[in-house]
Amino acid sequence: MVRKKGSLILCGAFLFVAWNALLLLYLWGRPPIGRLGEGVGAEPGGKDEWALGRGKGGRVNLAAEVIRLAEEVEIQLETQKELLKQIESHRASWARQNDVGKRESEDAKEVKQEVVHQPSTPPLPVKEKPPPEPVHTVSSHITVHKHQVISIKEDVAQSNELSTSVANPEVVIPVLVIACDRVTVKRSLDRLIQYRPSPALYPIIVSQDCGHADTARVIGSYGDQVTHIKQPDLSDIRVRPEHRKFQGYYKIARHYHWALNQVFNTFSHSTVVIVEDDLEVAPDFFEYFRALYPILRADPTLWCVSAWNDNGRDALVDPSRAELLYRTDFFPGLGWMLLKEMWNELEPKWPSAFWDDWMRQPEQRKDRSCIRPEISRTMTFGRKGVSLGQFFDQYLRYIKLNTEFVPFTKQDLSYLLKEKYDENFIKEIYGTHLVRIEDLQQGGGLKGPAPYRVQYSTRDSFKVFARNLGVMDDLKSGVPRTGYRGVVNFLYRGQRVFLAPPEGWTKYDVSWS
Repeated sequence: MVRKKGSLILCGAFLFVAWNALLLLYLWGRPPIGRLGEGVGAEPGGKDEWALGRGKGGRVNLAAEVIRLAEEVEIQLETQKELLKQIESHRASWARQNDVGKRESEDAKEVKQEVVHQPSTPPLPVKEKPPPEPVHTVSSHITVHKHQVISIKEDVAQSNELSTSVANPEVVIPVLVIACDRVTVKRSLDRLIQYRPSPALYPIIVSQDCGHADTARVIGSYGDQVTHIKQPDLSDIRVRPEHRKFQGYYKIARHYHWALNQVFNTFSHSTVVIVEDDLEVAPDFFEYFRALYPILRADPTLWCVSAWNDNGRDALVDPSRAELLYRTDFFPGLGWMLLKEMWNELEPKWPSAFWDDWMRQPEQRKDRSCIRPEISRTMTFGRKGVSLGQFFDQYLRYIKLNTEFVPFTKQDLSYLLKEKYDENFIKEIYGTHLVRIEDLQQGGGLKGPAPYRVQYSTRDSFKVFARNLGVMDDLKSGVPRTGYRGVVNFLYRGQRVFLAPPEGWTKYDVSWS
């Protein structure tokens, strides 16, 4: 643009010099004035062409002729003077525009350098300079436009957008707390707020069913630290006579359906971590889900991430290996992450009751797995509930809660992707020593170092071995709790043990349920 304008200036100067040169040549080479009595002018037959003034006696008035010529020259000089003024005016305006363009370009360059060298901190917003007014001159084809300034302003705006995306690239992961009539929801909320690293990245949505006033007051006492929503339909659900005692399970399923629709369709989140009002979370609860979100997003053979280990009792886990993570074919629940795409698949066929066991059916699971930890990142303290505390007293109260913060976001977790995981998993499991359960229990007959493998081949043998080794023995749609490819992984008397089917396992037998 500047080069083009410089060319116009040179062209104008050249025309000025050329015009004056032509004018002088024209005047200098003018033919002599005709003689007395001859009708001769500058051109043949041009009697009136020059219209020379004649004095008395037909003599030519030379003084008048000189004056006339001088006036012509003066008129031409005035024209050239106007041209020079216009050129000077354009040159000054172009210089001003060039100066503004340089300043804007330097500002844009500074912003881009900030984005490159300081990606973790968003730069201050760049204030745009007001564009200069267009300069209008006599020559309409040399009007100065604002295109250059507009393009520079667009560069600055793009730089600001880039700095925002670099400074805050993380997805928002809301936590949905399912609540009813437990005022002890305060314990759960206190821990969530205590360990939450960012309210913006981890908004807490408390969805309350039951219409319990005291619980509503507890939730309301947190003010804008949480978002309190209330399930509007508190009516009883019509069920079969034999299911009247399960009315609570029907209401829970209805509540989950409504609350998840709120998260994904009303609040428009892309993922969610679901906890219930009787769960306490570990210090690295948010770190755990933040690190595993991209793994869940990248691997179509995964459909959830859970904070829970069903066999997470103190004696069954390694307290020195809080960083260990596993794939599992069993849906654990009790603090779990779900993507919107998965909810879109599940929502149209959501069950009217027993939603967690429904999730474990082959029609829903579709051979997909979840991620679960060695040591649980949630712990339940709620004996009161629809299960009347029986399951709590027998198993849940003994689950160990992790207390060590593990920086999962700084670790390479790609080993959890199915291709890598399965190859190493099969080698590890079936490359270990096969032992009898009696050898494990007695300890004297073991050959070689741990880990050890105990093999089962039928439903009954699995249940007998599981009970004797202290792990949960129930199966859902043929899948054992924490099982992956039929293998249950745990510690027994401080040694790693794999309770596994024979090598060559292919699929679960739903008749084992």
